Amino acid sequence: MPLFKILVLDAAQRSALAVVRSLGRHAELEVFTAEASASALAGESRFSQHFLTCPSAEHQPQLFVDWIADIQARYQFDLVLPVTEITSQLILLSKQLSSIPTAFPEYTRVMELANKSNLVKLAQRLNLDCPASQHFNHLSELDINKIIYPCVLKPFQSRLFRDNQWINTSVGIIHSLSDLTRYIDKNPYLKFSGFMLQQFIPGHGAGIFCLYNHGQPVTFFAHKRLREKPPQGGISVYCESQSVDPKLRDTAEKLLTAVGWHGVAMVEFRIDDQGNAYLMEINTRFWGSLQLSVDSGIDFPWLLVAQHLKLQHTLPTQYKKGQRLRWLLGDVDSLYLYFKSSASIGAKLKRLLWFMTPDLFNSRHEIDRLSDLKPAVYELKRYISAFLGK
Repeated sequence: MPLFKILVLDAAQRSALAVVRSLGRHAELEVFTAEASASALAGESRFSQHFLTCPSAEHQPQLFVDWIADIQARYQFDLVLPVTEITSQLILLSKQLSSIPTAFPEYTRVMELANKSNLVKLAQRLNLDCPASQHFNHLSELDINKIIYPCVLKPFQSRLFRDNQWINTSVGIIHSLSDLTRYIDKNPYLKFSGFMLQQFIPGHGAGIFCLYNHGQPVTFFAHKRLREKPPQGGISVYCESQSVDPKLRDTAEKLLTAVGWHGVAMVEFRIDDQGNAYLMEINTRFWGSLQLSVDSGIDFPWLLVAQHLKLQHTLPTQYKKGQRLRWLLGDVDSLYLYFKSSASIGAKLKRLLWFMTPDLFNSRHEIDRLSDLKPAVYELKRYISAFLGK
C-alpha cells in the first residue's frame, strides 16, 4: 500500500512526465496528476495512478486556488509539485494555500532568482559573469537612439500577474530598429512592466541542475544543449550530459547559497565561441530536459521527494557522461525552423544529415518509451491535429 500521496500539477508539461515516470516507480508513493483539460501528457503515463481535471491556473487563477484548497482538504497530499512558473507562484502567493506542502522556499526568496533583474544584480554583487545589462522599469525610460545592436530585450519576469490574470512575456533578439518596433508592438506589457537590454551572446546553452536542502547544496548535474528550438537559442530538443564544469558549479552554488535556496533549480548559461560562460537565468522549478538527468543517474524528482518526506534513499556520487536525450517532435520543429532560416544550402544539408543520424547507443527519446508508450501516442495525435489545424 502506498504511504504517501503526491500531486504533480501541470501534467501537459514534459517535465511533469519525467517527474511522474520517476516517482511512479516507487511503491510507497501514490502519484496523482492534474491539468486544466480532460487528458494530458503526464496523465497518460502508466505511472500516473489518478488524473484530475482542474481550473486553468493561467486563465482562472482564483478558481485554481480554490480547487487546490478543496482537493488538498479531500486527499491530504503529502507533497504538491507544481512544475511551471504560474502554478508555483500562485501557490506561493496565496495566503489561502499557505499550508500546502511544497518543496519551495518562500515567495520573496524565489523572486530573488526568478526575477531576472534581481538575478543580474545579485550576480553583479557576487562578481559573477553575466551579459552587460541595462534595467528599465517601463518602456518610456528607453532611449531608442542609444541602443547598440544586436541586443536581447528580456522582461524581468517570464510571467506577470496583474489584475488577477497572467500575462505571458517573451524574450526578443533585436537586430535593428525595425525589429525593436515589431517587438514593442507585439508586447504592450512593456509600457508598464520592467525589462532589460542585454548584450547578445552568440554560442550555445548549458545548464547546471541543482538540488538544495535549506541552503545547503546536495547534488549537481550538467548538460549541454546540442540543438534548440528555435535553432538560434531556445528550449532544448537534443542535449547531452557532461561533467559539471567547476566554474559553472561555483557560480550556481554562490547564487543559490546566497539566497538560502531550498529544492531544485536549473542555472542556465550561454557559452560563447571562446568558451566564456555568461549567466542567463535560473529556473526555480523542474526544467524541460529533466529526463536527461534521470536517465544519466541523478533522479532529481525522487531525490527531492525523498528529501522532503525523509525517506531512505541513496545519493549518487557520479552519473553517466555523454548520455543524450532527444525530444523528437521538438527536434522536427527545430529542423523546420532551421530550413526556413537564412543559413546556406550546405549548412541546411549538414543539419539534415545530423538530424537523420542520431547516436543510437547513447541517446534516448524523451517522450517515446516502449515501457510507457501512451504519452508518445497522445503527443503525436495532438501534434498532427495542430499541424492540420484541427
